[in-house]
Amino acid sequence: MDSAANSFGGSQSLVALAQQLRHYKAPRMPFDDDSEEATFEESAGKVVSQVGVVESATPISRDPQRFRPKRAAVLICLFQGEAGDLRVILTKRSSTLSTHSGEIALPGGKAEEGDKDDGDTATREAHEEIGLDPALVNVVTVLEPFLSKHLLRVVPVIGILNDKESFKPAPNPDEVEAVFDAPLEMFIKDENRRVEEREWMGNKYLIHFFDYETENKKFLIWGLTAGILIKAASVVYQRPPPFPEQNPIFKILENVEKDTALP
Repeated sequence: MDSAANSFGGSQSLVALAQQLRHYKAPRMPFDDDSEEATFEESAGKVVSQVGVVESATPISRDPQRFRPKRAAVLICLFQGEAGDLRVILTKRSSTLSTHSGEIALPGGKAEEGDKDDGDTATREAHEEIGLDPALVNVVTVLEPFLSKHLLRVVPVIGILNDKESFKPAPNPDEVEAVFDAPLEMFIKDENRRVEEREWMGNKYLIHFFDYETENKKFLIWGLTAGILIKAASVVYQRPPPFPEQNPIFKILENVEKDTALP
């Protein structure tokens, strides 16, 4: 796409984006209709992880009878910036939290009884964490699930915020220290990006780190959050990043136990 095609200025562009994304179909996973779940938990039900791998690339997806992960959802809330670019809302976790303190995350958490679907989970959690009224968010699609470090199944939900001015951030101080936004397209660019190679079960995979600065504040977006945003940007802009994603092909996992985790 050229630079003009990358602009999302104007409400009609957001309408067109919503129509485009409604046609997107994420790969269907083996446990989509399963109700039985494992009991692994992570960070009091919140979705923050150093590592996140696309579920279809993991051995879990090849043997759904052996393991059914706990389900969670995160909200990728997109809106039009003042420059006409497409931006995503992010949070910085409270520095007082015992786990993942100060890390960057998408609003989200584990599904609860009463949630109708993943979109309901993601928007409910966003309302609880940052005061985003679910009525302001137009949920348009879901992406392929990711598995977090402790094998929590995370479903990315894309929603569009047509009226950004109506959203007045009200972060829950027990969970969120700051609310900010970043350009979505940065996650399919090679600028301000670093990468580390790690190994699990004899297979190598990548963890991406994005440095972002706004209003004289610096944020490091990495791990599961970065992986989800790379995938989201690829779907929205309909082009892959100019760098390799994780795309590991793991061996079949012989035993999935309570302490099984990515390194």
